[in-house]
Amino acid sequence: MPVLRLDKIISDCGYGSRKQVREMIKDGRVYVNGRCVSLPASTCCTESDIIELDGEKLNWNKFIYIMLNKPAGVVSATEDERDATVLSLLDERTQRMRVFPVGRLDKDTEGLLLLTNDGGFAHRVMSPKSDITKVYYAELAKPFTDKDILAFKNGICLGNGEVCLPASVEPLGGCSAYIRIAEGKYHQVKRMAAACGNKVLYLKRISIGKLELDTNLKQGESKLLSEKDIEKVFW
Repeated sequence: MPVLRLDKIISDCGYGSRKQVREMIKDGRVYVNGRCVSLPASTCCTESDIIELDGEKLNWNKFIYIMLNKPAGVVSATEDERDATVLSLLDERTQRMRVFPVGRLDKDTEGLLLLTNDGGFAHRVMSPKSDITKVYYAELAKPFTDKDILAFKNGICLGNGEVCLPASVEPLGGCSAYIRIAEGKYHQVKRMAAACGNKVLYLKRISIGKLELDTNLKQGESKLLSEKDIEKVFW
């Protein structure tokens, strides 16, 4: 069971910098197992000790995993000089936990985006070796033809000569379709459609692996994921 300094535990939970947290502890605002603790260097077990700050019980986790329903207009980055980033949609305490987006969605693309502070998890999700399928709902300028669907199945060749892995198209009627890919190339879905002489007008990611976007999440809203949720990414 992890035993850590009290100031580190509280800082890791996003309540402030180590310096700010040390002042909170010295001011008598922190209780451990019902007793006030005023020494920042005190150690606690993250699993068995009950830590409270201003009467609020802390839940320490080494890593956190977040599902965000990304709206159009924000960029999948931790900082940007021109545009608002997905981090601006999170509360300040979560931002202080040093989370970052797992991969990216284009600025005008909506839907499921994962954020975490677990670099190993992010690498595994983005690695082509993991063969994780991402499903997108797309609205296009014109319907996909049988020839287009076969081209996706065989592996689209992009304009620069780069060949994509086999993907699938499920027409939904009219100019809409589900598109399933197992890669994450730059603007991939849009470029694949363009290679077929088509254009994506609207794009929304609805699942990663077996993890589906929570339909109760409004655009810009997010929620913490459980271990079972994380397992679905790799199914």
